[in-house]
Amino acid sequence: YRYYLKPHICTNKVFSPQCFRKDQNLISTVNCWYLVLDQTRRESRDHATLSDIYNNNVIVRLAHVGEDVTRLFKKSKDTGIQMHEELVKVTNELYTVMKTYHMYHSESLSAENKLKEAEKQEEKHIGKVNDISAGLLRHGHDERPQRRSSVRKMEKMKEKRQAKYFENKLKCTKARNDYLLNLAATNALVAKYYIHDVSDMLDCCDLGYHASLARTMRTYLSAEYSLETSRHEGLDLLEGAVDAMDIRGDKLRFMDTHSQIFCPPARFDYQPHMGDEVCQVSAQQPVQTELLMRYHQLQSRLATLKIENEEVKKTLDATMTTLQDMLTVEDFDVSEAFQHSQSTESVKSASSDSYMSKANTAKRRANQQETEGFYFTKYKEYLNGSNLIVKLQAKHDLLKQTLGEGERAEYGTTRGRRNVRARSQDSGQPIPVVVESCIRYINLYGRFIFTNLSSSLCHKEYVIVNFLQMLSFSFSAFVLAFYEMELA
Repeated sequence: YRYYLKPHICTNKVFSPQCFRKDQNLISTVNCWYLVLDQTRRESRDHATLSDIYNNNVIVRLAHVGEDVTRLFKKSKDTGIQMHEELVKVTNELYTVMKTYHMYHSESLSAENKLKEAEKQEEKHIGKVNDISAGLLRHGHDERPQRRSSVRKMEKMKEKRQAKYFENKLKCTKARNDYLLNLAATNALVAKYYIHDVSDMLDCCDLGYHASLARTMRTYLSAEYSLETSRHEGLDLLEGAVDAMDIRGDKLRFMDTHSQIFCPPARFDYQPHMGDEVCQVSAQQPVQTELLMRYHQLQSRLATLKIENEEVKKTLDATMTTLQDMLTVEDFDVSEAFQHSQSTESVKSASSDSYMSKANTAKRRANQQETEGFYFTKYKEYLNGSNLIVKLQAKHDLLKQTLGEGERAEYGTTRGRRNVRARSQDSGQPIPVVVESCIRYINLYGRFIFTNLSSSLCHKEYVIVNFLQMLSFSFSAFVLAFYEMELA
């Protein structure tokens, strides 16, 4: 950040154009500082008016710029620390879920091995019992009750281990699903941090710096142009550099210079445990109903969060506009101070009564800092909301891909309604009001009601609700088909 916000100092004790030519890939603010130093070196004498303007205007502005840079850097640093803590928290959650999945998978493998061992023991025991029974029958003995008792014991042991195996397998499946969902959410959050959040934090760190420095430079330019016209060549160069100040270009140049720091890391890959070949979220029973309910909950939650975050974004944009209006006031013209009819005292009085007076400056600074505080508060709120949306959206998309929810029924109904309207237009006959009202009510309220009901019902009731939903769409299709027959 200091590299980005503060000017570079050449290794030579005296600034020279040769030093400037060594690095042409400078950010615009550093370029302005170099040109200011070059122009200042050409100065042979200071005029009284120019000295007064420097003392009462330019120096105050530069002090304000320095204060703004320090304050914005601290706030941006706090935001960056908060984001790092969020990333650490998410990765720790991912590690915990992964360890849970590994534990359940180990238990599942152990139960599977015990079940196989029980099946082998049962086969061996049955073979031995059959051999012993055949021998006893040849000698005239009958040991059937004892044989049945031992076989039952082996069957009970097998059933017990089989139940244990299915239980551990179910736990493993749920743990694997949670691991894959958290993996997708973590990758999405990390990608968002390096692609969007880092750039946004740099913008916050630079908030108003370019505008404030541009105003200071334009004040300096106005004084220099009024004092001496012979220096127009150097001042024109500096004006061009000020006009060429580009926040976005400086940010890209700064990020390109430190590409290793701002480059997104590799995505977290799925780490299977001990030969587990399943690498996707399992949507088979008995977890399908649970995943479907979870999908609908995520869908509803995302809709609410997006609306809330959009409102916060609108407030954030409005605050940024207000702040930019505060920082882009054209108060840099000081040509009136160089009128021949004015003395040094009149210049001082003109400067003190100008926009840079202490009363106006204190009020403007207070408003600016208050607006900045409100902007950072809303930005943190927007950042937290967008992080949550990214995580939930990643889980929602993965669940949607797994469940494969299609809108075939709704698509068929909508397509039928369009066909009816097209035929009605071709035939010149209007669609009856009753038919349009029935179709509109079913399409508008039927799916909404059944979706909300399905999120709070058990499996059997959920099947009934789906059946009723299909029945409502079927009725709608029947109304459309009946009306098509009437048109034909």
